[in-house]
Amino acid sequence: MAHALLDHVQFDDDGLVAAIAQDHASGTVLMVAYMNADTLQETLDTGRMVYWSRSRQTVWRKGETSGNVQHVHEVRIDCDGDMLLFKVEQVGNAACHTGHQSCFYRRVEDESLVNDGTKVFDPETVYGS
Repeated sequence: MAHALLDHVQFDDDGLVAAIAQDHASGTVLMVAYMNADTLQETLDTGRMVYWSRSRQTVWRKGETSGNVQHVHEVRIDCDGDMLLFKVEQVGNAACHTGHQSCFYRRVEDESLVNDGTKVFDPETVYGS
């Protein structure tokens, strides 16, 4: 059964909408990914984050390989309907495929990028090379 939220989402020309995952307790922005109507519906039905991988052109169930799943606590939609915010519980310490807690582990300082995030796993060990 289609969730009423889908009637309000403005999917782009590729049928995608941006989805921000934010830690519900700390407020840390963990990652930004994309969803299509099917992955959004599955997320709403299961309470577990499911994305559309633009690079692989396939469904991406967060944590399927790494075990670092995200459970939905709250869903918000922006004023234009073209951006979703999911407040999630991050199970496992890392949201980023690089092994960092957040995908936003680099800070711009002057004209350089400074890594200041916490790396909690080795991606080669988890995903292979």
